[in-house]
Amino acid sequence: MSEAKNKVITVHYNLYKDTAEGEMIESTEGKEPLMFLTGLGQMIPDFENKVKDLNVGDKFSFGIKSENAYGKRTDEAIIELPQDMFMKEGKLVEEVAVGNVLPLEDQNGHVHPAKIVSINEETITADVNHPLADQNLHFTGSVTEAREATAEELDHGHVHGPGGHEH
Repeated sequence: MSEAKNKVITVHYNLYKDTAEGEMIESTEGKEPLMFLTGLGQMIPDFENKVKDLNVGDKFSFGIKSENAYGKRTDEAIIELPQDMFMKEGKLVEEVAVGNVLPLEDQNGHVHPAKIVSINEETITADVNHPLADQNLHFTGSVTEAREATAEELDHGHVHGPGGHEH
């Protein structure tokens, strides 16, 4: 087991489209920082590789090409689903509207955002491409904590914050 597998990294970050001057996509400013365990595939690999060896207080700024972030958009990710999946009391639920994004759970229990493309006679066409597919990303931020993971965190596969709370 490599040393990096045993680290808990906490960062504050800003995520931009394309470059640091691009449109901001998300930010942890004024919110809880991002906390993750390295070596478990919880993060985009390029993101983890760029921050895992930094120390507390270190700042970072780097880009990740779309193919190394959330991948390319694919036609296979545009799927037809039976309308009865979205029915309640014989009617389509009101959230089913073209352009809306709904959470869909796959057979493994993972939730994927699905954007409604069209409502057909018997099916719903949904796009389950990641919203940031085809998008180059740029992260800026700083490391606020970097420490060895506890045996319990490694055993559970997630980080325990102050007071043992899960993150």
